[in-house]
Amino acid sequence: MPTQPSPESTDSNYSRQPVPAHARKSTLALSAVMLGLTFFSASMWTGGALGAGLAFNDFFLAIAAGNLLLGVYTSFLGYIGARTGLSTHLLAHYSFGVKGSWLPSLLLGGTQVGWFGVGVAMLAIPVAKATGWDVHLLVALSGAAMTITVYFGIAGLTLLSAVAVPAIVVLGCYSAWLAVAQAGGLDMLRQAAPAAPMPLATAVALVVGSFISAGTLTADFVRFGRSARVAVLICMVAFFAGNSLMFIFGAAGAASLGKADISDVMIAQGLLLPAIAVLGLNIWTTNDNALYASGLGFANITGWSSRGWAVVNGVLGTAMAPWLYDHFVGWLTFLSAAIPPIGGVVIADYLMRRGRYAAYPAADFVAVSWRAIAALCIGLACGRLPGVVPLNAVLGALAAYAMLQRGVRASPAPRDA
Repeated sequence: MPTQPSPESTDSNYSRQPVPAHARKSTLALSAVMLGLTFFSASMWTGGALGAGLAFNDFFLAIAAGNLLLGVYTSFLGYIGARTGLSTHLLAHYSFGVKGSWLPSLLLGGTQVGWFGVGVAMLAIPVAKATGWDVHLLVALSGAAMTITVYFGIAGLTLLSAVAVPAIVVLGCYSAWLAVAQAGGLDMLRQAAPAAPMPLATAVALVVGSFISAGTLTADFVRFGRSARVAVLICMVAFFAGNSLMFIFGAAGAASLGKADISDVMIAQGLLLPAIAVLGLNIWTTNDNALYASGLGFANITGWSSRGWAVVNGVLGTAMAPWLYDHFVGWLTFLSAAIPPIGGVVIADYLMRRGRYAAYPAADFVAVSWRAIAALCIGLACGRLPGVVPLNAVLGALAAYAMLQRGVRASPAPRDA
């Protein structure tokens, strides 16, 4: 008589175990997923704000520096994820402890619900303005549709991204070309002075903050990679090249029409129907990634189905959508300080004790690592120092965890509870 499959063996999201070799995906498939993640209208919106606040050369310096930092940061996490086959939340078992990992899962999962709400509003509100349809109905319909599609897991994300990514590139390049021409060409843009000058450090922090939350969850997606080195390449392309392209699209439209919201720019360019279609695909890909990651986070805390949590989180994010849309910049500022230390702790632990990651679960797992939580708090405090907030937070947490861990080795202390 055949045995009944365990819950883990039927979980195609692999939310509580490493991704096995037979479930690994091709480089092309994962590239589509990661580009779909970074091809987000919020990046275009932030790019428009940077374009209005920075001189021409400073704008490119800010997005290059910010997205290079994102690329390096996510490459570390992507390498670890592909090497181990583990999600961010299972990786946190090694550094934070099994129950201690609930804290980063709550922070990361909660922020992804918030990003989902921002995305729903960024689709519904422009469409309502352009068509006169009821915005609340559009919020409900778009939120429901996005929640349904994420149920299919990584396979659904791959298919959706394969359609959306080429369409976004084509329409974005065309919109940017029109915008530059309407602004008088590149020479005019080079000579333009910013209307409200923005400090370069603030601009870099906004670039990093625009995707630091999703970037910290990179392992959730590239753990399906067949090679850790290829995972690094995918991360660099997605965050350094792909995300930079989104900022350029947004800045070009803002320079031409004085509007930071890319949907308003496209509508003004006479691209109403294509704008609605591609805007929807653009946001849909990132929102499905956000719900997928949030489901993994809450599954780690509760042990329940990650798919079920994705549905619950979709309902919550949809309900929060209007508020999050109105407080977008404040949300970025919060993410810049609160999320990076988690990745810093995970990276530090792997670099110092990578031998433990050869098998999951490790025999020396603890319930809660107070050293990791202390390092997280120190990273948060470092984020308030002058400079680039997310970078300070990552490096602060990484250094604090390394020092605390070395201190334990030098002077053995009681095992964490």
